[in-house]
Formats: sequence, structure tokens, C-alpha cells
Amino acid sequence: MPTSSPTADLFSNAPKPSTASPIRVGIGGWNFAPWRNNFYPAGLVQRRELEFASRQLRAIEINGTYYGAQKPATYAKWAAETPEGFVFSLKAPRYITEGKRLADSARGIEGFVFGGLEAFGDRLGPVLWQLSPSRAFDADDLAAFLEHLPRELAGRPMRHVLEVRHQSFLDERYVALARAHCIPTVFTDSPQYPSLGDLTGDFAYARLMRSESHIDSGYAASDLDAWTVRAHAWAQGGDPAELPHVTVPVVKQAPRDVYIYFISSAKERNPAAAMALQQRVDSKA
Repeated sequence: MPTSSPTADLFSNAPKPSTASPIRVGIGGWNFAPWRNNFYPAGLVQRRELEFASRQLRAIEINGTYYGAQKPATYAKWAAETPEGFVFSLKAPRYITEGKRLADSARGIEGFVFGGLEAFGDRLGPVLWQLSPSRAFDADDLAAFLEHLPRELAGRPMRHVLEVRHQSFLDERYVALARAHCIPTVFTDSPQYPSLGDLTGDFAYARLMRSESHIDSGYAASDLDAWTVRAHAWAQGGDPAELPHVTVPVVKQAPRDVYIYFISSAKERNPAAAMALQQRVDSKA
């Protein structure tokens, strides 16, 4: 009689994150050596790390695409290793956003989006366009860039989100422009980059960068509780007023999807932080 392998047992015993909530909590990437024998159990082979991670979390932000687009077959393979209801966010290639003028990026955007992203199928979540810390706000240049972003791919709506890293974006004119194009802005919770709590699109997206290595869960329980409240406020159409804004917080809107990623900082703690927050979010749904 065949017996299950130790690795198979790891998967059969894995908790099944809820897919009912509109709030998805995740991490950046899935290949990180300090996660082995920490987040990843002993005995798990590296080629199955995505398969395991996607069964503990509801989303992963792919960083590798920031350094270059991958082949469609690679995207399809990643999608096939994940369960139903899981999604990837993708960081768009830096060669597109680091050009002299964003207005000249149409060809690069088209090549990236229509060069194979449809292979993700329903696993494709938002595409993150991260601007460099040296790029200042230029309304005309940015408007042209936002016009280039495709809103549909293979018959499915596309979602885009913009991360700004220059202080000049803390400007009501930027908020108005992003809202006019219905492009969400990342709430970047970081000591290094500007944090913009203004809601500018129809979903919310946060990148949390303050995990601490001496805390097993990365974030203190009180901080996780606070993010649980904010996540539910976003999901229910609210706009947490305690977050930094450059405009007046919006009145309650329609319910929205929420994506929250624990990124960088004490990276070895980020999976624990993500699972702890997702558990809190789901328990209060």
C-alpha cells in the first residue's frame, strides 16, 4: 500500500486560509533562505516553496518581474502551483518606470502586459508600478503614463496600482490626477518613503515595512490589531482618518478589495506577520 511522503503530509496538514474575505494579506516573493526551517518546514524541497506558501497566504507580490519580464510558460507554472482563490501582484519592470519620461513608456508597457501576463489567468492581481525615489511629480508626464495602462487583458479587467517615492507627490494635484484615472496609490508604511493615505482608486493596497526581528510575529500585537481595523475600514468603503492624508478623507464609498503586503525590513518575520494579520482579519469578518 502506498504511503504519503513527509512533504505530502506537510501540505495535508497546512491550514487553509479563508478566501471569502475581500482582504488579502501576503508577502514579497517566496524564495528566501531564512524562511527555510522557519516559515518553510524542515524537509520541504525548494521547488515546492511556492506551493506551500500559497496555502498559508492569500497573495504574494512578485519582485522578480521588477528586474525583467518572465516567459509566459513561467507565469503559467507559477499559477498552476497555487490554489483556487490565490492571486499574485506583480512589480512591473523597472526599465519601464525608470526611463527619462514616463510618457514615452507605451511600448514597454504593451510589451510587458501583452507579452504573457494572460498566462496567469485568474491568479493575476494588481500590477504595481513603482516609481523611483528620484522621480518628482510631473502632472503632464504622469497623466500620459496613466493613459497608457491597459484596463483589460484577455477579456479580464486589469488592475494597476502606483507607488510614489518622492515627497513632491504629497500634493492635492497628484491625488486629483490619480483619482481621475481611478488608479490606487500604495500606502507605503515606511520610515524612508512618503506615506500617502489618500484613496485614489477602487481598491486599497498597502506595503508595510516596519517588521522587527525581535518580535516573533514581526509586528507587535497592538500594531496588528490596528492594521486589522484599518483593513476592515478599507474593505467596508471607509478611509482611516488617522493615516497621513494630503486631502480630506473621503466619505464612505462602495466596499473594496484590500491587498496588504509585509515587505523588506525584518524580512525573516514577514510570513509570520502576514499570517497573524490574515488570521485577525478573518476572525473579525
